[in-house]
Amino acid sequence: MTKPVLSDRSVGWLRYLHRKAMTRDDWSREGYPHGHWDDRSDPPMASWHRFDLVDSSYALGLMARTTPAWREVYVGILDELIARHTGWWSARDWLTQFGPDPDRASYPAEYQLLIPAELWGEYDVPGWTANGIEPWPVQMDPIAADGMLFYKGFFLVLLGIRSLIAGDDRWNEPFEMIRDGEHTFTWSHSAIAAHLTAQWEAMPKGVHCENTKIWPY
Repeated sequence: MTKPVLSDRSVGWLRYLHRKAMTRDDWSREGYPHGHWDDRSDPPMASWHRFDLVDSSYALGLMARTTPAWREVYVGILDELIARHTGWWSARDWLTQFGPDPDRASYPAEYQLLIPAELWGEYDVPGWTANGIEPWPVQMDPIAADGMLFYKGFFLVLLGIRSLIAGDDRWNEPFEMIRDGEHTFTWSHSAIAAHLTAQWEAMPKGVHCENTKIWPY
């Protein structure tokens, strides 16, 4: 019987993820993510550090099924990813993009594919989160907010992969998020899931990613 193994390419990817996760950096408001966390690819919607953070986790669930004895390594990486996702930089867009985009009249031409033609110059591009745009107030907790579906949804994916692999329930204990003085919020894995469930039940047509924008797919 052949023992399940990771390919050389997969081992290389795991080594790279481990190095990324274990390289010290600071995702607080006073700090800055290390340069190997991508914040440039796929603008205007996905060019934020957290997308690289979450997308880096997907392979770990598959790897853990192949080599479950390496669970300690996988969980160690995921804990570092999750810890970063609790920091200010994980929600920088929501915490800095208030109201209408002041640059909406000077978007690059390629953004025309994302905006109704008759509203060009008067409509926020997808990716501008519009915290506090009417009729919503400014909401500094990205989990509790009426918008930010993609933030809490992808965070639940990250927490779920860790829960699938780990033998403990560390992130189902209360932990602090954002940690910016008065803007410090306490959540847990199950509490985030319950809150998002309640939001969907209250608004079956969908929860906003950017305020005013619901993605039907």
